[in-house]
Amino acid sequence: MYKTILLPHDGTPAGDLAIEHAIHIAKSSSSEIIILHVIEDFPHVPVFSLHASQVTKIKKEIAQVTKEMKTVMEKEMTQRIETCKKNGIDSHLKVVVGLAAEEILKTVKNNKIDLIVMAKRRKLKGIKSLLTLGSVSRKIIENTSCPVLMMDAEKK
Repeated sequence: MYKTILLPHDGTPAGDLAIEHAIHIAKSSSSEIIILHVIEDFPHVPVFSLHASQVTKIKKEIAQVTKEMKTVMEKEMTQRIETCKKNGIDSHLKVVVGLAAEEILKTVKNNKIDLIVMAKRRKLKGIKSLLTLGSVSRKIIENTSCPVLMMDAEKK
């Protein structure tokens, strides 16, 4: 039923819970899993208050930090790929820089995703927790045509 499962993973235990569910689904449907980690893009440098040389320096430093973050997350997410492979699941890793919702939706569109399995990030209490999703979760649910399995790590 599901040929390709997308698992957006933010590097948290909640994301690891989502992996457990994705593996279970993939085993029963001979699916592959794409693990996607999105490194949030840094906001633009406020150029109006800085000298051009300062702006250039800051942009280079941001680019270097982003590159280092990507390297670290590729290494960390590779451990999750190994978990999938140990369970006999074909899996692939994508680490990208951008806005999480946009990158998830782009991956869905470009890879013919059949199911998204992801963890909720927002941890609200009380009645708001029943009525509110985080902005990324909401954008995904409202803008994708494939099913979404949303994991709540607190209700494990």
